[in-house]
Amino acid sequence: MQNNQEPKVRIIPAKIRTDKKITIYCRVSTNKHSQEESLEAQKEGLQQRVKNTLGWRLYKVYEDTASGKNTARVGFQRMRWDAHDGLFDIVLVKSSSRLSRNVEEAIEIVREFKRLGIQVEMEEENISTQDPEQDLHLSIRLSIAEAEGRALSEAIKWGTEKRVKSGTSELYRSKCFGYCKDEYGDLVINEEEATVVRYIYELYLKGYSVDMIMKVLAENSIKSPSGKGRWSKRTIQNMLTNEKYMGNVCLGKTYTGEYPNNKQKINRGERHRFLAKEAHSPIVTKDIFEKVQEEIRRRSNIEVVNGKAQRKDTHYSAKDIKRQNE
Repeated sequence: MQNNQEPKVRIIPAKIRTDKKITIYCRVSTNKHSQEESLEAQKEGLQQRVKNTLGWRLYKVYEDTASGKNTARVGFQRMRWDAHDGLFDIVLVKSSSRLSRNVEEAIEIVREFKRLGIQVEMEEENISTQDPEQDLHLSIRLSIAEAEGRALSEAIKWGTEKRVKSGTSELYRSKCFGYCKDEYGDLVINEEEATVVRYIYELYLKGYSVDMIMKVLAENSIKSPSGKGRWSKRTIQNMLTNEKYMGNVCLGKTYTGEYPNNKQKINRGERHRFLAKEAHSPIVTKDIFEKVQEEIRRRSNIEVVNGKAQRKDTHYSAKDIKRQNE
């Protein structure tokens, strides 16, 4: 027989959370020791703020050693993923510029967190996104940070180009495989490595392809510049085209784009290049170096006709050259 008596319902009170889970985000732009100290200082200061604030509980610390113009930061992306999973309530940063030096980008980041119900606290500016009146203050502060970043970027570019033009830039003395530095910081030949460089040039002029050279080096247990048993194709290609091996240094092959992206771009004639001849002792002669460059052009299946790049009808075969030499 069915029981028509209504069930007794007991109300279980909702648990009201009084604590807030805080995540800390710290960033520095380089991995130098002084910056590492700055990173530790950021963490210690913000952790102390969490500890001293009633109702706050530290959830996690995310950190990056990367430019604030780059949102592909590993720690930053992990924080965003966790934000979408609702794992914390508040993001605490030292200053607005730690999020990004780009105004539009930083504001979009803040809005993204606000849509997720996450508050952003900026220690230095005393800004909290919980207060809607702070939005204008945040925009102004970020605009100042962006202007400062742009001015700094331009100053660095100007100083770098000035040193390059005057020949005082340390870039002229940057070390590569085959060279080391003496007590004055000048490039001198490392004869053991230089022998390998000359061997690679010799093999290439005999008709060996880069892949074949890689195989020969491995068979002879010749270590790569990084100490590995296998050489990369890019390493050998760069070695065969680096004018440093005939004693010259060419700067300006790449250049930094406009702020705030500052991406490295290949210089295809848009900017000046700077060539220092006979800057140090050559490992290969100018004649050998130029013969290699001519051989590289000859083997390429791309040629320029009437200003346009097109594929050649003929195709270079290293195997045919090897058979001819046997």
